[in-house]
This record gives sequence, C-alpha cells and structure tokens, in this order.
Amino acid sequence: MASPAQDLGPVLDQDGVRLTVDDAIATVTLTNPAKRNAQSPALWRALTEAGRLLPGSVRVVVLRGEGKSFSAGLDRQMLTPGGIEGEPSFVEMARGSEAGLDATIATYQEAFTWWRRSDIVSIAAVQGHAIGAGFQLALACDLRVVADDVQFAMRETGLGLVPDLTGTHPLVGLVGYARALEICATGRFVTAGEAVSTGLANVAVPGDELDGAVRDLAAALLAAPRDAVIETKALLSGAAERTYEEQRAAERAAQGRRLRDLAGLGE
Repeated sequence: MASPAQDLGPVLDQDGVRLTVDDAIATVTLTNPAKRNAQSPALWRALTEAGRLLPGSVRVVVLRGEGKSFSAGLDRQMLTPGGIEGEPSFVEMARGSEAGLDATIATYQEAFTWWRRSDIVSIAAVQGHAIGAGFQLALACDLRVVADDVQFAMRETGLGLVPDLTGTHPLVGLVGYARALEICATGRFVTAGEAVSTGLANVAVPGDELDGAVRDLAAALLAAPRDAVIETKALLSGAAERTYEEQRAAERAAQGRRLRDLAGLGE
C-alpha cells in the first residue's frame, strides 16, 4: 500500500507551472519545454499562486525548468499588436493610464517577489537559456546552481525596454553596478564560468549532475535548525542597508534571541 506522501499529487499544476511538496522541500517547475518555458501573464499569475500555496512546513523551494532551457524569457507574442489572447497587449497597456500601467506591471512583479521570503531559502536550478524574464526569475531566488551549458542574458534593452521584473536589484548586488550595466545594455550571454566567478551563480556542474547538486544543497540547508537559518538570512539580506554599527547591533539582537530560545526562555 502506498504511503500518503506517495499519493499526493501536485499542489498546483496550471499555465505552465507545477508545484509539488515533499515535506520541507517544495519544487516549482516550469512545464512548457516545447516553448522553452516562455513566460506570459498567465504563467506569472500561476507563479504568484504557487507562493501563496506553500505550506508552512516548507523550508527550501527549488525552482527548475523542464527541457533543455530554464526559460527563454518573455513570450514574444506579447510584443505583437494583438498580444496573447485574453491578456492586454503591450500596446494596450501603453495606451492606458499611467496608474493603470504601473499597477499592471506591479501585478506581474508579484511572481518574482516571494522567493526571498524570510522563512524559506530558494534555489534556482538553471540549465540552457535563462534570458530576459528567465534571467530575472533565476535572480529572484536566493541561490543559483547552474549547469555548465547555462547562458544568461538580459535582452530587454535591445527591444527598447528595461528589465522590470525585479531583476536589477539582485543583479547589481551580485556583480556590481558596472558589470550589471554592461550585461544589461549589451544583452550579451553570461556563461557558467563567468557566472560562478562573479558570484552570479553559487556553483556550476555538468548538466546530468544538476538535480543531484540541488538535492545536496537542499539537504545541507535543512541540516541546520530552521530558526537559525531564518535569523542568519535576515542578517545577511539586510546587511547592505545597515551601517557597520547597525549590523553589529542586529547581530547581537539576533544572537540574544537564539540563546534565549536554546535555553528554553523564548516566547
């Protein structure tokens, strides 16, 4: 007789996104390899919903794409006058009010914002092309493990657009302003070696070892007590905005909470 865990199907499976949960690890998979996991508003809505549906037991979220490419970016049909059926085209969006345009883009961005929640650590497993919106989705995660065939590129500028799906902040934080500007303005490819050497990726492995490397990293993350990881993530993610003295104070406060908790004195 199968165990209950084996009987559970996907928590979500719609519009090119599948969410599965195995105890403390959730996996979000882009499931349209025939279109190299091209992205659309429907996919972004599904990604947003995946974040909302995460059980509280989840500590690590793995993001992956089926097929040879992680995500080739925006579905180019959105750039045509007719757009995608049932969705506002870029032309229609531009003709609307400024407030309406801002609100629409903000809704799209929600698919990219929950990956850095304080209570989870997210890992993007990236192979093949990660272009434009695909690059930004990988950047939305805390960590990136890449296959040695990976090709990152930010192509928005070449289309007369800008990267607007939350990717500019983490990109500058990872590689610095000058390199980020050069990557975005030229639209060139960043390969695995450069990604690792600049801090864009944590590690690069052969393609057939990608899933195993992500599993090993997830297991290592789960080996530490959850509250210690949460406190450490908060310290590191906020460090750039704090002064040295503010960071020292934040460390003391966090350690005080941990010590009281370990001594059984927590709230």
